[in-house]
Amino acid sequence: MSASLIKGKDIAAEIREEIKGEVSQLKASKGVTPGLVTILVGENPASESYVRAKQKTSHELGYHSIQENVDVNISEEALLALIEKYNHDDAIDGILVQLPLPKHIDEAKVLYAINPDKDVDGFHPVNVGRMVAGDPKFLPCTPYGVQQMLIRTGVETCGAHVVVVGRSNIVGKPIANMMLQKADGANSTVTLCHTRTKNIASYTKRADILIVAAGVPNAITAEMVKPGAVVIDVGVNEIGKTAEGKRKLVGDVDFDAIKEVASAITPVPGGVGPMTITMLMLNTLNAAKRRK
Repeated sequence: MSASLIKGKDIAAEIREEIKGEVSQLKASKGVTPGLVTILVGENPASESYVRAKQKTSHELGYHSIQENVDVNISEEALLALIEKYNHDDAIDGILVQLPLPKHIDEAKVLYAINPDKDVDGFHPVNVGRMVAGDPKFLPCTPYGVQQMLIRTGVETCGAHVVVVGRSNIVGKPIANMMLQKADGANSTVTLCHTRTKNIASYTKRADILIVAAGVPNAITAEMVKPGAVVIDVGVNEIGKTAEGKRKLVGDVDFDAIKEVASAITPVPGGVGPMTITMLMLNTLNAAKRRK
C-alpha cells in the first residue's frame, strides 16, 4: 500500500485561514495591523521569486507590507542603516533580509543587526539560544513548518526516534533541537546525520520519523527507510525542464520508491515548501501581538 501524502499546501492553507481570523480580531480589538518588511539586495531571480511570494501572501492576509529593493552594490554600512531604520519603526513587527547576500556584505553581521524581537526568520543568535533553551520567541520558519505538519497530521512524536539528515543552520540543526524539546510535536529521541556520517543507512533505517534536508537529489533510497516510517522531504532540487519549459523539481528522497515503504511522506513540490512562508506570517502575527 502506498504511503499517505502529507500535503503542506493544504496544511498551509488551513493555517493561513486561522491567521486571517486573528489578524481581523487584532485590528478590531487593538487597532494593530501586523507589519512586515522584506529587503532584497540585487536581482537574483530565485530571491526575487521568493520575495514576491512573501509579499503576495502578506497582502492576502491583510498585513502592512513593505518591499525594499536595493542595488546589488549597496554598501554594508548602508544596508545596516536600512535595517536600523526598521528596527525603530513601530509599524513594523518583522524584518526579513532575503539571502544570499553579495560577497562584499557580511551575512552574519546583517542578520545579527536585526532586532531579535523583529527577527521573524528566527536566525538571530538570541532567538537560536532561546530555541535551544526551550523558551522560543521565534522558531525558524522551515523547521517550524515541518513540526506543524507532524502535529496537524497526528504523527506521534513523543518517544519516537527522529533521524535528521543535514546539519544546516536553516533546517538540520534547528529541527533536531526542536524535536528533542519537552513540547508538543517533540519529546523525541534525535539522531543527526551529515556528510561525514559513516554508513548513514544504518541510522536512517532505524528512524520512526525521517527528516531529510541534504540538498542532494534522491540521496535517500527505499532501502534506507524502515517500513512504516514517516518521511519528511525538505529538499527542492531542479533537475531540468519539462517539455513546456517548466522547472522539474525533485526532493532529497526517492519519492516513487519510498512511498511504497513509508506510512506517510511529503511530496515535492507541495510538501514542506508552502509551509515556510506560512510560518513566517505566523511569526510576524505573533510579533504584532506582543507589540507594546
